[in-house]
Amino acid sequence: MFARILAIAMNTHREAVRARILHGLLGLALATCGYSVVVAHLSLHQEARVIADLGAASISLYAVFVAIVLGATLLHRELELKTIYPMLSRPLRRHEYLLGKYFGTLGTVIAFIALDAAAVLGVLALETGQTPWKLGVALGALSAVLIVALVRAKYTRVFVFLPWALAALVAMASLASTAGLERQLVLASAALTLAEVVIVAAVATFFASFSSPFLTAIFTVGVFLVGRSADTLANLPQRLLGEAIRTGGRGLARIAPNLHVYVPARPLLLGEIASQPVWTYVGLASVQAGAYAMALLVLSALIFRKRDFP
Repeated sequence: MFARILAIAMNTHREAVRARILHGLLGLALATCGYSVVVAHLSLHQEARVIADLGAASISLYAVFVAIVLGATLLHRELELKTIYPMLSRPLRRHEYLLGKYFGTLGTVIAFIALDAAAVLGVLALETGQTPWKLGVALGALSAVLIVALVRAKYTRVFVFLPWALAALVAMASLASTAGLERQLVLASAALTLAEVVIVAAVATFFASFSSPFLTAIFTVGVFLVGRSADTLANLPQRLLGEAIRTGGRGLARIAPNLHVYVPARPLLLGEIASQPVWTYVGLASVQAGAYAMALLVLSALIFRKRDFP
């Protein structure tokens, strides 16, 4: 079973990496990272903070977009091109196929988050006084490794980017040691973004199991917005809005996953709240994300098993 899921996941990752919209979003994320330098220099001795905050926000925003787009389109693409029929005619169960699509999407988003976070950390390292030649040597070595890997791996080039992105993240995180707690903020934010994307991708997979790409994207965006506003919806003022709206808000807050957990306040990410250690918080939030994703994937598999294909 695991071999079949892995095969579908690798094929999904191959398709996702080649998607032009993914390249566009990555370019936009890197452009935002560069723009943060311009904004940082307009501040008053707060350059590192501005770069870290804008970088963390961009990682979260663009990663969610990638998860929604890939989750909404990849499954429908198989149906549109009718490539799903020869796959399901083999000894492959539908829930294995669905899980493979989900994990393939997740692997692509992991690579995206790692690349974006590495770019933010690289800029942060340069801005906080890291020796430029060290950064240049690291970028040169990473580029050389990527070129060699792409040349040698003629038939598996798309699978090079995930381990390379993780290696780039580790290298840039090491060089960003001069940034102090701002480095911790970016890394913790990237980890929480990954946990949030685990839920968002599962939500997109759930809706994609029975709906069209457009409706899947709309429903997923709706769940995302409700989840990000869960704390606000749970505490709507009764005097201004009335009891009915307040009750409805509380109901939505209880049904939708509370995604506000994955964008905590800056003091928590910096470890300034003694009662909530940052990495303990990240671990608990990740466990919660895994539980939500597991429940959604089970529901998705049950629905997808009963779906009739035209």
